[in-house]
Amino acid sequence: MQVHRSIQSLRAALGGASHVGFAPTMGNLHAGHVSLMRTLRSQAKTVVASVFVNRTQFGPNEDFDAYPRTFEADCAALEAAGVNHLFAPNEAELYPTPQQYFVEPAPAHDRLLEGALRPGHFRGVATVVSKLFNIVQPDVAAFGKKDYQQLMVIRNMVREMNFPITIIGCEIVRADDGLALSSRNGYLSATERAEAPRLQQTLQQLVTEIHAGRQDYTTLESEACTVLAANGWQPDYVTVRSQADLQPASAGEKLVVLAAARLGRTRLIDNIEID
Repeated sequence: MQVHRSIQSLRAALGGASHVGFAPTMGNLHAGHVSLMRTLRSQAKTVVASVFVNRTQFGPNEDFDAYPRTFEADCAALEAAGVNHLFAPNEAELYPTPQQYFVEPAPAHDRLLEGALRPGHFRGVATVVSKLFNIVQPDVAAFGKKDYQQLMVIRNMVREMNFPITIIGCEIVRADDGLALSSRNGYLSATERAEAPRLQQTLQQLVTEIHAGRQDYTTLESEACTVLAANGWQPDYVTVRSQADLQPASAGEKLVVLAAARLGRTRLIDNIEID
């Protein structure tokens, strides 16, 4: 695997490459990230990953400085997964001047759920991903479904901005007890880690109730939040939404249940699509 610190180096190495697959990451990789690389290996001849902790998608009181940086371990995991090229720029390489032009997601997709709680987050995501797409010029790119709203924003950006890229949404990878793998799981204490699977269990119970015919979604959401709060969580939301656009659920649509909640100092998100 070749490691590139500059745009020029990466572009020179990719010159003439066909069927390029790409997965952008912020590092501190786990098995969920590795699954993206393995998916790309089956879809592309050349696989590119990036590791870059993107300041513009963090809010002023979020964990940019504390976000785990594990570059050597990340390199080993990516190489073992068959990645051909790793792009690992510093901030000056990716943002050589103060960023004044941004990709603004549609308000209907941005100002709800994660976007409402983290103003500017998806603007930062869309901007850095568009930069990376321009640099790598992949044919296919892979993103995890755990960040469900992020995947929706990127898919819509690619379609509306006419990027010639196929976006693959990869299934959530979970620990044996059901907890969705996340780089932030490392913030959990031992006691919190034992409690953390309750988030997925609460969503699964909500799915079971919907399969049984319940359509009183507001009541179901409230019941789920009550369960979490009774066990030491601080829920931001538990909600039933349309898979297509994350608007409130309507009859006849494919649905997804999503949750975000704090357990101690750690904020966890999860979701389950309803078949």
